Order: sequence, then C-alpha cells, then structure tokens
Amino acid sequence: MPEFAASTVRMQAPDDAVSLPVRELVDLDSWAADAARLRVGPEGDKRLIEALATELREAAVDSRARGPVTALSYVPDPQLGELARIELSALVADETYPTMTVDLLHRYLTTPTDISLRPPEAELRTLPAGPSVRVRHAYVQDSDRDGTGTVMETCAYGICPAEKWGLVLISSWRAVAHTDALCALTDSLAHTVSVTAKG
Repeated sequence: MPEFAASTVRMQAPDDAVSLPVRELVDLDSWAADAARLRVGPEGDKRLIEALATELREAAVDSRARGPVTALSYVPDPQLGELARIELSALVADETYPTMTVDLLHRYLTTPTDISLRPPEAELRTLPAGPSVRVRHAYVQDSDRDGTGTVMETCAYGICPAEKWGLVLISSWRAVAHTDALCALTDSLAHTVSVTAKG
C-alpha cells in the first residue's frame, strides 16, 4: 500500500470551481449535465448549459487520464467556459528515488520539454503542508508548420509533506490575460493543502 494511503489530503476548493469526478464511478454525461445546470443556474440558457456540460465532461475525461487525488475545473464565468484546470496529485518514492525531497520535486517540475516556451521559473516556499517549490512554466501547444501555436501556462507547487511521497498542485490555463490572477489563486490554494494521518 502506498505510504500516502495512510494520510488524508485536503485542499479548499475556490468559489466558482466544479469538482471533477476523477475517482468516482459516475455516468459522466449525467454528471456533466447536472454540474453545468448547477453552475449556470436552473433558469440559465439551455445552449449555454449544454456547451458547459460538454466542456466539463471533456475536462473530467482529461483529468482522469492523469489520476490526480482531486481535480477542479475553474469556471468563474460560465459563458466563457473553463478558465483553468486545477489538479492535486501524489508522487510516491520508488527504488530509483527512495526518498522524496524538495530538490527532487524541483527537478521534476523544472525539466524543460520540446514544447517549452521559455525556461521554467522556480522558487522555494514554505507551506503549512511542508517545504515546497513553486514553478511557473509556459508551453506552446498544437503548433503548426510555422511554429505558431497556443500558449498554455502553468503554476505548480511541489510539496514535500513526507519522506516517501510528495504532492504536486498544478493549475493550467490558456487565458494568458488572467495569468497574474490565476497564479495568485494557485498561491492561495497551496496554503490550504493539508495532510493528516488517518485513524
């Protein structure tokens, strides 16, 4: 059994966030329709509810593929759809890396990729859940032959609450006009992450 299974990990969800069913066995179509109706309001425009339901279902499928502890779709304005995705995941030490450290999380989160727009920016932080590293990164996705693509930005925290496992909180978005606000939101969420032993 993984070490983190003996702990309860919690994070406060922001207002305007929809909790995605990444571990629950639910009918995604029904769930998405209900979640969209709840977010828009029962008297909301039917086409808007349908469009948001489609987006929320796709968000749930996408997040499920990564198996996070929890995932949120941040939807402050339903007419604009998902502004950001927020995921909290656990990383477990293994034979290659038997001890989880902030340095290990730093290297994990700052490794450039072939779609990195610029080098990642990292700084050490201290959170209630443990020592951490905060990393900003930007990528170019779906680039065409001319190299033009969509910029996706991320703000991530690698948190080390224990020797055998760590946590990664990551927010991702394409709405670069909202970058400062979304980084501030991620910073505030990181401070709400808590770890308690079960039993």
